Amino acid sequence: MSERPDYPVDRPEEEQPVVRDKRRIDPVTGQVRAPEAAASGAPPAGSQPGESAADPAATGEEGSGDVAAELQLQVAERTADLQRLQAEYANYRRRVDRDREAVREAALANVLTSLFPVLDDIGRARDHGELEGGFKAVAEALEAVVDKLGLTRFGEEGEPFDPMVHEALTHELRSDVSVTTCVRVFQVGYRIGDRIVRPARVGVAEPDPAAAAGDAAQQESSAQDQQSEQSEHSGQSEQG
Repeated sequence: MSERPDYPVDRPEEEQPVVRDKRRIDPVTGQVRAPEAAASGAPPAGSQPGESAADPAATGEEGSGDVAAELQLQVAERTADLQRLQAEYANYRRRVDRDREAVREAALANVLTSLFPVLDDIGRARDHGELEGGFKAVAEALEAVVDKLGLTRFGEEGEPFDPMVHEALTHELRSDVSVTTCVRVFQVGYRIGDRIVRPARVGVAEPDPAAAAGDAAQQESSAQDQQSEQSEHSGQSEQG
């Protein structure tokens, strides 16, 4: 049996436990700690015990201002995107409507073009007084149908010549016209809306320059004769 030594035996000092406070909320002030302070359990350098790491009111105001500015920027961007999409859609609708109308007019023109010979025969029969009886009723019904479909007839004697809608087959000079005029219609024209399906074939007359010059000379001569008569009359009055 061993005996206990009388002298003290050196023993290593026991290590004391280290406690780190990692709570995000300071139990003393009730404020949110900074990440460094929360990890170390101590207030940040330069701060007094019991003081928070930052002013929560100032931090909250700055954060709210940044969030509001970001939201306003996002709202402006989304509004611009919506306006651009709305404008593109409106342009698309107008283009589709225009194309649809063009296709409709083209299809209608292809159908009505085949009826032009019949309509021309009806017009010639009417000009010669041969549109009578049952043929007249059928002709008028057909013309009513094509009018309802938008087919318009044009080309009359005496109207001014328009190269956009008229096709000149003959040309002459006449003294009884002051502008280029359609004096004869060989074949009427047709349009659907603003689209010319067939131009009117006409005979054209233009003012005669020689006749215009002769008229001017005649007017000048008449003016001179009148002036001479007035001079003679004035002379006779003075002699009397």
